[in-house]
Amino acid sequence: MLSGSLADLRPTPSDLVDQGPRHALYRYRPSGKVIPTGPPVLLVPPPAPAAAAAFDLRRGCSLAEHLVATGHRVYLLDHAPGLRSPREPRLETWVDEVLPRAVARVSRDVDGQPVQLVGWCLGGVLCVLAAAARPALPVASITSVAARVDADAARPAASAGVAHLIFEGISRTVAGDRNRIREIGISLTRPITMLTRLDDTDFLAQIEAVDAFTAHMSDRSADRLYERFFPGNALALADVEIAGRRVALADVRVPVLVIAGRDDRTAPWRTVHPLTRLLPRSPDVRFVTAPGGHLGVLSGRGARGTTWARLDAWLAEGSVRHGLRAPRGQRERLASRS
Repeated sequence: MLSGSLADLRPTPSDLVDQGPRHALYRYRPSGKVIPTGPPVLLVPPPAPAAAAAFDLRRGCSLAEHLVATGHRVYLLDHAPGLRSPREPRLETWVDEVLPRAVARVSRDVDGQPVQLVGWCLGGVLCVLAAAARPALPVASITSVAARVDADAARPAASAGVAHLIFEGISRTVAGDRNRIREIGISLTRPITMLTRLDDTDFLAQIEAVDAFTAHMSDRSADRLYERFFPGNALALADVEIAGRRVALADVRVPVLVIAGRDDRTAPWRTVHPLTRLLPRSPDVRFVTAPGGHLGVLSGRGARGTTWARLDAWLAEGSVRHGLRAPRGQRERLASRS
């Protein structure tokens, strides 16, 4: 009643440590309650304005806040719309320049320790491609959340030629109509849902935070990014052409955790899972699903006990793998699992 809002949208405190023409790199400040340990964690959003806010949606539903509180050294790679040049970024810009520079800078900041990458949406794909293109990068592991790699995996099989073109046209029309109908349905039922849950401030705060985020980045924004970087579903192949050369995903030689949202319409789990078969040389590839849509699987209220718990265990294993002490809270989780 006093502020006109319920969601605490204050960003988790951080400091700028590096910036380029298309990006900014931030280091989150330690919480003061724990001593940060273990390999550093670099959060990688898709290269779109405001997309980095997905990792820090609101207080209480912020993955960045959670990782800092559990004793990790946490960094964020931001697209930084204020630093953009007039031209839209190209795939090679991020795979060959932005990500390698950020990974190297984070590693230097922690005395040469390898970096654990956590990418959301297209950010997860860029992490994998950067590791494939630059095997010498100090990368300890990759977590790819809600990253679509094979759009055709969610569609029924269709014959080649004219029949395939007809099917594609019909499917896109139906999908567009379905999305419009879904948006109309949500707009009609949402007031009723909110009225029946006026006593649930956490629920209302989440709606407010999601509205603030989607005002800048929607599911359609994610689709446009995929279409620009990987036309014709090119990402489903075993290698990708970047700046005139082929980058083979088989060159990824670090552990990879793949997470899909069970209710994700932008990246259904069937379009996410194929990444696991494209990484034959990775020493450890795991696939898990968690409740939530495209944003909800990362920063939804249910993510606290599902996606975040999976990520906590994964990062703790990475600390042990590199002979480093995991944060105290993560060591306790490992002990309880064993």
